[in-house]
Amino acid sequence: MIELQPIPVERAILIGLISSDYSREQVEEHLDELEMLTSTAGAETVFKIMQDRQRPDPAFFVGKGKAEEIAQLIELNDIRLVIFDDDLNPTQARNLEKLFERKVLDRSGLILDIFASHAKTREAKTQVELAQLQYMLPRLTRAWTHLSKQYGGIGTKGPGETQIETDRRIIRTRISKLKENLKKIEAQQTTKSAGRKDQVTACLVGYTNAGKSTLLNRLTNAGALAEDKLFATLDSTTRSFDIEKNKKVLLSDTVGFIRKLPHHLVASFKSTLNVVRDADIILHMIDVSHDFYEDHIHVVDSTLEELNSHKKIQIKIFNKVDALKDKSKMDYILNKYKNSILISAERGINIGNLKKMLLDLYEKNFVQGTIVLSHSDSKLVSQLYEMAEILSADYEDDKIIIAYRASSAVHSKIQALVRSRQDN
Repeated sequence: MIELQPIPVERAILIGLISSDYSREQVEEHLDELEMLTSTAGAETVFKIMQDRQRPDPAFFVGKGKAEEIAQLIELNDIRLVIFDDDLNPTQARNLEKLFERKVLDRSGLILDIFASHAKTREAKTQVELAQLQYMLPRLTRAWTHLSKQYGGIGTKGPGETQIETDRRIIRTRISKLKENLKKIEAQQTTKSAGRKDQVTACLVGYTNAGKSTLLNRLTNAGALAEDKLFATLDSTTRSFDIEKNKKVLLSDTVGFIRKLPHHLVASFKSTLNVVRDADIILHMIDVSHDFYEDHIHVVDSTLEELNSHKKIQIKIFNKVDALKDKSKMDYILNKYKNSILISAERGINIGNLKKMLLDLYEKNFVQGTIVLSHSDSKLVSQLYEMAEILSADYEDDKIIIAYRASSAVHSKIQALVRSRQDN
């Protein structure tokens, strides 16, 4: 019998830079978030270090003197992992690994590692592998020996274990193949979502761990994974939600956003994030109990702009109001942010008012119409029942008068169908 030895928890040092871009308070908060990311990846943070520099040192990021101090700290405290809150260029990564003789990761590398751990579906695995290879390609040096099979632990999951020994040509070939696979997956997703065009769609977006999956479960009984962890959800989940009788909304949850999200990751997850692009309504979830919730709003709004979805109808949902210590903040939020609401998805606080807001948006963005058809148009009548909410259908001697409600887009389709039928 083979006795399996438990993998020891890696001890980590986290390093942030106080510069002209970020104040000490901001860097402290960024390192707290980096600590959560490190914990999610399965490591233990032992030290958090901040260095004052106007700009990163081109060779050692924090400067050679500070890097040598950190090297001594590593040696004295059995540190196995060094994580920087900002991206390192290949030269910095190579120099630091040579000096520390330990694994060195930046925030992007850590996030990619977490995504590799959480990817379950073929689509998510393909997207993560593509992002990892694109991230790795410019960093292929002998210094990155921690990605070979002789090591385990954080930063070694996914394609890194098998691709580091290959050359750039093979990796580029693999990247091309993955992009082809994602195009096929995206085409399949487009086919699947084609039937949803006739329905109102809403998409939950927000900073990671804002409570999107909890709200999805509250409204639809979806049974989606909801944990107090960063990036618990990678794949989009879509469920039908009845706002009122005969008034349905398709509600989708998707991957959480985070500051300094790797560009390759956003690009690779394009097919998953298409649910944001295709949505009629954006439900922006915000953890109002977080000290830097307004910074989170900015990050999400910037990502929506990158996805060209920033002009869509949006409700800002300030979640976890039950955990809000300063209640005066509630008035500030409602006055500052239009079309906003304070809720607790976990405890069900104010969910009724959220449904009323959705119902109002539903009715404002739908139009009512009436068409007159002949009895021979039975096929078109069946189509109408599938496409729109039928308010009444009056059968007279030689005609059928149908009153319906539909989205503006569906209303145009119905009018085109009727015109086509009349022309024939």
